[in-house]
Amino acid sequence: MFKKILIANRGEIACRVMKTAKRMGIATVAVYSDADRNAVHTRMADEAVHIGPAPANQSYLKADAIIAACRKTGAEAVHPGYGFLSENAKFCEALEAAGITFIGPKPRAIQAMGDKITSKKIAAEAGVSTVPGHMDLIADAEEAVRISAGIGYPVMIKASAGGGGKGMRIAWNDDEAREGYARSKSEAASSFGDDRIFIEKFVEEPRHIEIQVLADAHGNCVYLNERECSIQRRNQKVIEEAPSPFLDEQTRRAMGEEAVAMAKAVDYQSAGTVEFIVDKHRNFYFLEMNTRLQVEHPVTELITGIDLVEAMIRVAAGEPLQVTQADIGIRGWAIESRLYAENPYRGFLPSTGRLTRYRPPQEGEREDGTIVRNDTGVEEGSTISMFYDPMIAKLCTWGETRESAIDAMAAALDGFVVEGIEHNVPFLAAIQRHPRWRSGEITTGFIAEEYPDGFENAAPPASVFRRMAVAATAMAQRTVRRPSDARGERIAGLLPPSGAFERVVAIPFGGSEHAVRIGPSSVAVDGTEAGPAELEWKPGELIAVLDLEGERTTYRVDPVTSGFRLRAEGYDVALKVYPVHVAPLARLMPEKLPPDLSKFLISPMPAVLMTLSVKEGDEVQEGQILAVVEAMKMENVLRAERSGTVEKISVKEGDSLAVDDVILEFA
Repeated sequence: MFKKILIANRGEIACRVMKTAKRMGIATVAVYSDADRNAVHTRMADEAVHIGPAPANQSYLKADAIIAACRKTGAEAVHPGYGFLSENAKFCEALEAAGITFIGPKPRAIQAMGDKITSKKIAAEAGVSTVPGHMDLIADAEEAVRISAGIGYPVMIKASAGGGGKGMRIAWNDDEAREGYARSKSEAASSFGDDRIFIEKFVEEPRHIEIQVLADAHGNCVYLNERECSIQRRNQKVIEEAPSPFLDEQTRRAMGEEAVAMAKAVDYQSAGTVEFIVDKHRNFYFLEMNTRLQVEHPVTELITGIDLVEAMIRVAAGEPLQVTQADIGIRGWAIESRLYAENPYRGFLPSTGRLTRYRPPQEGEREDGTIVRNDTGVEEGSTISMFYDPMIAKLCTWGETRESAIDAMAAALDGFVVEGIEHNVPFLAAIQRHPRWRSGEITTGFIAEEYPDGFENAAPPASVFRRMAVAATAMAQRTVRRPSDARGERIAGLLPPSGAFERVVAIPFGGSEHAVRIGPSSVAVDGTEAGPAELEWKPGELIAVLDLEGERTTYRVDPVTSGFRLRAEGYDVALKVYPVHVAPLARLMPEKLPPDLSKFLISPMPAVLMTLSVKEGDEVQEGQILAVVEAMKMENVLRAERSGTVEKISVKEGDSLAVDDVILEFA
């Protein structure tokens, strides 16, 4: 067994690998860029080595810097995590040449499976079902259009060396195929240094289901069941679960056996994932094989009890697998939600900045038997940088049933405090309560179909607003009357027997309001008794728990002018809490309107201006491409929202842009 390993990565996955290594008694080495000098993973390791400036291509993607760090510290092996150099065969070969063990598969497997065109051919030869498509190289956009039309729309245009949703576009007609080819090719070159593109049939009503495999150098290979990854946005996974609510045992076994056949075809040695697209009839087709640890590996660990990082380390050290296929079962259900630094109310645009508050829910087993796990690489005070992936954390829950795991996830998200940057927690929380998600009737089109106009901060339904009004009134009472120990006391117990506390709670959506009265023994809303209530909260705390009519709700709390901002169940509402005599006057206050920015094209995120397609004086039409900006390795096309004339251009290609920076102005 190794005495010291280096983790050639950053963030949550670096911390995740370190936890297992330390449990195994293995010393750890971190590498860090200028941006990560004070990062959690840098301080968590036994040793840390600086490897370059903030941009990944000058630090985490520099193989020679990683090898030099190994030599400097005496690290015998490298765990690559995911992303960066994790699927780079040349890096693996360079490590071997330096006498350093790569904790992952051999270069041949990485090279074969890293190229999607080659992997499709190997899959077909191994008897693995594949999607119809064109696997040869494509010369230009017009050839892409001819091929797409020949396959039949819709088609998926994909980067051969792609991953993580980058370099991937769906085309429904010739124009989209032409543009999709150009964007995929450019994005692939930027992200992977390889602009080769291929095209395959896009399976409608698809599910994205993957099989986790584990193989050693002694000819043993097993599959650890499946993960359902169908909740995606722009081909990027958002929520994963294990097992799938769709598969039956027969399909699971067939997919597992094909995944093992695929692994054996390339003499795979380590943990890996074979991804399939599954149609509504449970026909499945090979998509790709990821020759690394997946982001969503915790859900497999939670239902099997197998530590995949430990297994990878042991296989790399030459040990045989410690489990057989007969040992692997399915225990309970696990859900993973990816918390991203992005604004769900502005088209999920990336957000950067400092985490002024970061309070994840407590990990471990809960009173109801569910389990909460949070894999993260940040803490309060950490900075989310524009240079790397915007993931903040991976929140996981486990329960005996799918319903209990989902309920635990919903509660955990409501109690997850993140401030200082925009994030997708409200969106994740809304999905957990969505009837279609809870039913398990999902496809990869779930988000596009259920949120066609994007995710909006809509008004909560009447039942949710009613409970929020009670919670806000109780909080207002706490700020007026502060008993020595308010936590856990019944609301009625906060007042003398003859007292009553009344407030009008207004919501900024359509002028709805509730009159709430807290009496000595119960709560009334709009004159109707709601029974006794209990609030667990002290002024200044970030989390409040309301128990009303036998139902507990967790709220994230922030005081605002004349009230409280409450966030729960996917809703984010700044409630106004007025004394009864003030409420009529508050209704007369004028509403402040936002400024008119329609004459400007502004940057929707921190980004780099890659291309500018117009010049001053140009006439543009609605929908015309004006610019392309890149943020966190993803290209975003900015189009004209109306026809007009470009009067002034304020930036040039290559400039770094902040949120709301003006790119150009129309006459």
